[in-house]
Amino acid sequence: MPVTPFHFGPGAALWAASPRHVSFLSFCATNVLIDVESLYNMVTGRPRIHTFLHTYLGSTLAAIVVVCAFLLLLRMARLVPLPDPFRWKALGIRQIAIGALLGAWTHVLLDSVMHADITPFAPISTRNPMFRIVPLDWLHLFCIGAALLAGVVVMLRRGRMHA
Repeated sequence: MPVTPFHFGPGAALWAASPRHVSFLSFCATNVLIDVESLYNMVTGRPRIHTFLHTYLGSTLAAIVVVCAFLLLLRMARLVPLPDPFRWKALGIRQIAIGALLGAWTHVLLDSVMHADITPFAPISTRNPMFRIVPLDWLHLFCIGAALLAGVVVMLRRGRMHA
């Protein structure tokens, strides 16, 4: 399924571990952008669902597009009053870039384990050495566990801040 929330679990854990260095928002935006390709390929009946953006090269380019979009929005926010949900206006370029790149690369990694049609190292190789390297149940449990761990870390951190 495109734009699966399973990808957000590891992103939440990475953000919870280092909120000053990782933007969860750019992590999620990059994941969504990458899966727009899958949605397009599904809707148009393409034989392969996971193509260019599901490679490390393509996903890195997707991350760059997300970073540029954030920079454009930050620049526009100086001129036009834009809403600021999730405090995106306070994000720095480094946070945005790290979140976007981690989102891109974890997306390819997780999908490489799950989907046979991914060629993560294209154009260098057409092989997917990560396909089913772990059982799918383990992969899903890892993603859910990462999200739960992130929630615990965030609650503990907020509890300490209020104490």
